[in-house]
Amino acid sequence: MGFLGKKDNGSAPGRTTRAAGQAAEEQALAHLAAAGLALVERNYRTPGRGGGEIDLVMREPGGTLVFVEVRSRRSAGFGGAGGSIGATKQRRIILAARHYLMRWPAPPPCRFDAVLIEDGRVQWLRAAFDAT
Repeated sequence: MGFLGKKDNGSAPGRTTRAAGQAAEEQALAHLAAAGLALVERNYRTPGRGGGEIDLVMREPGGTLVFVEVRSRRSAGFGGAGGSIGATKQRRIILAARHYLMRWPAPPPCRFDAVLIEDGRVQWLRAAFDAT
């Protein structure tokens, strides 16, 4: 299968999917922090079934809130890490972001980014998709 969240994620033998996902998030967080973004929240989930999750909520120095989806794949085969962020996944992330922003009296500017980790390389896609 090879996708994060499935039984075989292409990680080292004996390494769980959860551990591989956490390692990818740590790598993405380090990459974004080195670029000047600050962590606001990790693994924000909407309540109830069928909701969404945001891997990282970051803030840029200028105040923009950045909702980050982290995807990791061993290789670029089968569409690679970016190919797994389809329309359904985007809708769930947007739903979670809207829920998250409900607690803000005046929401700041926001953006949806993706950090793709593939073949050991980190690629940061700013404005990977939007909420329209």
